[in-house]
Amino acid sequence: PKQELSEEDMKVLDQLLKYGTQLSTQDRLSQVLLDAVHRGGDARDDTTRLYYVSPRAGTISPWSSKATSIAHVCGLEKQIKRIERGMVIAASFKDAPETDDIPNPDVLHDRMTQTIESGPPDLDLMFAEHEPAEAQEIELFAEGSTPKEALQKANRTLGLALDASEIDYLVDAYSNQLKRNPIDVELFMFAQVNSEHCRHKQFNADWTIDGMRKPNSLFGMIRNTHKKHPEYVVSAYSDNAAVLQGEHASLWAPEHSTGEWKQTKEIVHFLAKVETHNHPTAVSPYPGAATGSGGEIRDEGAVGQGSKPKAGLSGFTVSDLLIPGHEQPWELDVGRPGHIASALDIMLEAPIGSAAFNNEFGRPCTTGYFRTLTTEVPIDENTTEIRGYHKPIMLAGGVGTVRPQHALKSEEFVSAGASLIVLGGPAMLIGLGGGAASSVQSGESNVELDFASVQ
Repeated sequence: PKQELSEEDMKVLDQLLKYGTQLSTQDRLSQVLLDAVHRGGDARDDTTRLYYVSPRAGTISPWSSKATSIAHVCGLEKQIKRIERGMVIAASFKDAPETDDIPNPDVLHDRMTQTIESGPPDLDLMFAEHEPAEAQEIELFAEGSTPKEALQKANRTLGLALDASEIDYLVDAYSNQLKRNPIDVELFMFAQVNSEHCRHKQFNADWTIDGMRKPNSLFGMIRNTHKKHPEYVVSAYSDNAAVLQGEHASLWAPEHSTGEWKQTKEIVHFLAKVETHNHPTAVSPYPGAATGSGGEIRDEGAVGQGSKPKAGLSGFTVSDLLIPGHEQPWELDVGRPGHIASALDIMLEAPIGSAAFNNEFGRPCTTGYFRTLTTEVPIDENTTEIRGYHKPIMLAGGVGTVRPQHALKSEEFVSAGASLIVLGGPAMLIGLGGGAASSVQSGESNVELDFASVQ
């Protein structure tokens, strides 16, 4: 708390935090759990162990953000700086455990967003606000290695997903033009902005197949439909979403001369957008799909000079579900990497994450699709391989509206050569290198880098 809570403040806080299912006082395990939590100690039972699940240190959980905001709205802004929530799990064993090791910890918590301990969490550590770390120089001119070797090492350890041409470009830039060492922040920014995720280098590249240069890039083939039939399109492939010509409709709009909002009848264009959030959903389905839909909502709102997201969709393509006790004859069980969620877990968690973000923003998620596939494909006469969607497709999309005068961006506001300032909330150890990490084939990256890269 920022200051002591009065008796009246405590009543308000108690009302806010009283929700969910109450533990039964008739259940033995519930009694053990309540007794231990009230005492702040271990269970008074050799065959029972308590495990404390809390948000990862250095992060703020989505629940905390919402609960803190609600408390502030209810008059506790001066008293409460932040509320956080943990969970205590009581586990009953047939025999007293011989060690304090936590059995099957990955079943009890999501290591992407949580930590699990056999004792109460350190509250000072949980609520600590760390000073921003200093930028680190990458030494290019040390004895025993060349600048290229130093950048190749940084590329691996930081998970930058730079290709050979980009490393050569950076070697030349820092060795011959800037004549100094790069810092890690610069390399991170370069890697994200120039990743396949952001720049679509492969999709925009020229292709030569069997000695014949193809007339179109992959993106050129996608754009070809609009090129051949541009009718009714206001903008496409130039903004955060496509804008299509709309019809006359009623909308609420500000009347600047009076400072009032009023109902206005005018042509209202509509916009459409889909994108994917595959890599984060593979590693941590609920938050990965949630931020996928959240990012798509943000993109819709950033169209032109500002628009309104209206309705969402989310779609999923995964490998065979292999539901325990309900396996199907066509399904293939070929295993998966340990840090990737199973297809079943993805479909149990990710759609809820996507719907939750849509609902909490106030946009209904009204449609979508769902497919599964794992199949054996012949490579040659003697070889086959298994193909599927262990790295899922998580499709986030939606439609919205934009006023005609706001549909296009104007160079009056931002012109070529303008300086950009990157703004945002507190920088935490999540989402590091997400654009670059999602541009690496699944399984090629370091497991810990995969976890660090998910928002």
